[in-house]
Formats: sequence, C-alpha cells, structure tokens
Amino acid sequence: MTLAGAMFNFIDHRDHRLMRRVNQWQAPRWIRIWMLCATRGGDGWLWYALGLTLLLFGGDTRFMAVGAAALAAGSGVALFLRIKKATGRKRPCATEPHCWATLLPPDQFSFPSGHTITAFAVAVSLSAFYPELAAGLFFCAVSVAASRILLGMHFLSDVIAGAAIGTLLALASAWSIRLL
Repeated sequence: MTLAGAMFNFIDHRDHRLMRRVNQWQAPRWIRIWMLCATRGGDGWLWYALGLTLLLFGGDTRFMAVGAAALAAGSGVALFLRIKKATGRKRPCATEPHCWATLLPPDQFSFPSGHTITAFAVAVSLSAFYPELAAGLFFCAVSVAASRILLGMHFLSDVIAGAAIGTLLALASAWSIRLL
C-alpha cells in the first residue's frame, strides 16, 4: 500500500469512528436547535442577508468586501461541485442512520463540505475588510461546519477540507480585489 493510500485509510477509519459516536449521541435540545439553525443559515440566506446589509451600511469598502466574498463563495461552489463528483465519497447519513437528525442531504456526495467552503469563504473574505466583525463571522462559520458533522451530513475530514479550501479562496479573493 502506498503512503497516500495508508493515510487515506487512517483518515477514513477515524472519520467513521467519529461518525458512529455522533450518530448515536442524543444531543441536548439546545444543541439540536443550534445545529439545525446553523445548517439552515449555511444554506445561503444568512450570507445573502449579510451581503445586502453590508451593501447598505458597510461604508467605503462595502463593494470590495462583498465582491471578494462573492468571488470566493462562487469559486468555492464551482470547485466543490467538481471535487464531489470526482471523489464520489458517500455521506455519513448514507452509511448509517442518525439518531435525531432527519435532514435530507442536498446531494449524494460528501467530500468536501460545500456549506463549510462557503461559510469560510465568506467569513474570511469579510473579516479582511471588517476585522471588527471577525469574531461573529467565525462563530457563524464554525457553527455551520460543526452542524454538518453533528447532523450526519459530513465526515470530519470533509469539513476540515472545506474550511481550508474556503479560507484559501477567501484570502486569494480579498488579495486580488484589493489589487484592483
């Protein structure tokens, strides 16, 4: 077995072990509500509302900030659709039933997490222009990422990859927008 194959098997084994624990955890009601709200916010409406609010009240850098976030998020969507089809990794909810979450997945593939890519793409992009909003933006992004695991939609490695991809796209977008 190659080194890459051994590493993939190690990650996959850890992902499935965590998934079994999460899928059997009877989370308190407040965590269930928080995770459902976070994942629904990550469906896009939260980011659209935030973008509209910044366009209305965001000051001089509002167009650059929203442009960077839109560029990063749009690039992320295009990228994760291609990667998901290429990898074909099945979602945790297709492997084992979840004890309390009964959400339907937006598609059949798991790797990487599109919700997490978008959340970090927007949070990092906007934080580059509005550092005073960084704590709230990162709270939202981490909540979206955690919700995808706790609701049985993604494995931990899907979310970690999504956060890394979203962050890199955001940094590149913010940097390129500032150059214009």
